[in-house]
Amino acid sequence: MKEISRHRTLALTAAGLVLGLTALVPAIALNSIASGFDANTLPANDDGSTSQVSTGFAMNFFGTTYNGLWVNNNGNVTFATAMSAYTPFGLTSALNNPIIAPFFADVDTRGTGSGLVSYGTGTFDGMSAFGVNWPNVGYYASHTDKLDNFQLLLVNRSDTGAGNFDIYFNYGSMQWETGDASGGSGGLGGSCAVAGYSNGTGTAGTYYQLPGSGVCGSLIDGGSHQLQTATNDGTAGQFLFEVRNGHVAPPPAGVPEPSSIALIGVGLGLLSLAAARRGRRQDR
Repeated sequence: MKEISRHRTLALTAAGLVLGLTALVPAIALNSIASGFDANTLPANDDGSTSQVSTGFAMNFFGTTYNGLWVNNNGNVTFATAMSAYTPFGLTSALNNPIIAPFFADVDTRGTGSGLVSYGTGTFDGMSAFGVNWPNVGYYASHTDKLDNFQLLLVNRSDTGAGNFDIYFNYGSMQWETGDASGGSGGLGGSCAVAGYSNGTGTAGTYYQLPGSGVCGSLIDGGSHQLQTATNDGTAGQFLFEVRNGHVAPPPAGVPEPSSIALIGVGLGLLSLAAARRGRRQDR
């Protein structure tokens, strides 16, 4: 019986370790960025913006309905006017310009090897959507030694009510966080990137920033809140915000980051391994 128990324990050990290692795979390799949404391209620039562009559907964002927006090179879209600001600032004060920012920082696409910001309409999960891509973009001034890959999707959810929509922040590898003109050096340090949204009034309940925003080293690969693996909906590198009746619903609760799932699995494996070793000592 002791021999059977030991085999069972070893099997649990292997299962726990496999669970941990399997969970690590999506945390490292998964790219949540959706294909498409690239019919239009913002030419290589620093601090530029599009003219106002149509999203193709109505969005009720904190009581105001919008059918269009400005795509800004520096990692965000705005609803009142274009925004050329390049040094990230907090989204918690009065901005007078509603904003959704998957990664507000000094993007510079003029360097050789940088991707160009693209945008357009399409579908996502069978719903009409508007998306903006920042595909492997460089940072000021024309640097491409480090690149960031991220995306914003605005998905029409009028099936749940007029003006309802979903916001998705999708991330691949994120290697830099600051431009040279924002106190950075080599894409790091200084006034660092901010991610989130705001209706521009600074009123409590009308803004949100991802954990780690404005904290240097936090959002980039290897950081404590690295965007490539962080999540609030169970998909590595993806954040979902559901906007219903003009307000952003609280994100799903209790969804661990993939890296946390991996650690749980590895932890279970190690606990089982310890139990197996204790059992072998008792058998002697």
